[in-house]
Amino acid sequence: MGITDGKVVVMHGLTRDEAIAAMRAVKAALGATDGIAFATSTETNLGWKLGDLVEHVLEEHEMMTGKKAADDRP
Repeated sequence: MGITDGKVVVMHGLTRDEAIAAMRAVKAALGATDGIAFATSTETNLGWKLGDLVEHVLEEHEMMTGKKAADDRP
């Protein structure tokens, strides 16, 4: 999977409740119920290049959902 094969939203500095509200708002705004991978920053990933983070998040999303991000597209 390449880094251009999916949609990723990375959040930083949000509480758990704020992150959940943001995820729901993004899904509602885009009319999507899946196919969007979400991540929050961590001490570890704050030092990563954005491309590396996006690729990692998309790989985790694929493992968790059993779908490739490109398969989620209409």
